[in-house]
Amino acid sequence: MTALYDVAAIGNAIVDVIAQCDDAFLEREGLVKGSMALIDPARAASLYDVMSAAIEASGGSAANTVAGVASFGGKAAFLGKVADDQLGRVFRHDMNAIGCVFTTPPLAEGPATAQSLINVTPDAQRTMSTYLGACVELNPADVDPEIIEAAQISYLEGYLFDPPEARRAFAKAAALAHGAGRKIALTLSDSFVVDRHRGALLGFVETQCDIVFANAAEVCALFETDDFDAAVKALAERCEIAAVTRSEKGSVVAANGQLHEISAYPVEKVVDTTGAGDQYAAGFLFGLSQGRPLPICGQLGSLAAAEVIDHYGPRPQVSLRELAEKNGL
Repeated sequence: MTALYDVAAIGNAIVDVIAQCDDAFLEREGLVKGSMALIDPARAASLYDVMSAAIEASGGSAANTVAGVASFGGKAAFLGKVADDQLGRVFRHDMNAIGCVFTTPPLAEGPATAQSLINVTPDAQRTMSTYLGACVELNPADVDPEIIEAAQISYLEGYLFDPPEARRAFAKAAALAHGAGRKIALTLSDSFVVDRHRGALLGFVETQCDIVFANAAEVCALFETDDFDAAVKALAERCEIAAVTRSEKGSVVAANGQLHEISAYPVEKVVDTTGAGDQYAAGFLFGLSQGRPLPICGQLGSLAAAEVIDHYGPRPQVSLRELAEKNGL
């Protein structure tokens, strides 16, 4: 069957609220710098009240990735749960506006659409406090076989390993994708996610995943080691392709017994690291869907990551397709 989509993603549908802050603010609010913490509606309201002036943008890790795929000119689809409320309608509009198919039915009753309160320090580190809201209501019935079976690669967001129903949705997606001869990709998302679900994640990686994305902290957490090279080797032994980012050191891609080292693209000033890993995955997956060699996939990922850390917000502000053409990719 001919693929209708280059990448389909399953993840949290979240509206990001992004504000600048200093380290003292994080300390006063008891926030762990660079982390993602789950919060309840009351905490979301109290934290929002003390944040500085903010910008709002549709986000969510996997949604950011398919936004990047679309910016490269790829055909993308997204599966995630929003409520039938104003933020939910904003999220749906934003996804459709970038050319991404998003048809998951909204939640008629229950929690509101999710939001992530992101505080960015002067060193461009982002600290996220996330109210998941309607996201946790994603379930196997929301996994549309017509989309998963028609996508070259289905990309799963590790943050969704928390809700049991979402984990079952992942299992359904993996079965559908592999039954149709397609690929499954997973991002580990956060070292705190890894710490909470190490055993389940390892099992899922070993049995269901073809491609795994991680950063240095996440891959080391997965194998409980400080030895980066050993952790990458261990991951590569459990999947077809392991792509691991290392911030300013670039990334490494391990596959078929080979290790490709990818340099980071230079950035004049790092403004906000929100979405860097998401856009790296976007470039890599787009390249892979187009049959590009793994080193080129890594370069496309690095280029997209460099674009997004040059400004506030987790999604590209220029055409990644045009940017890639300018850089000979």
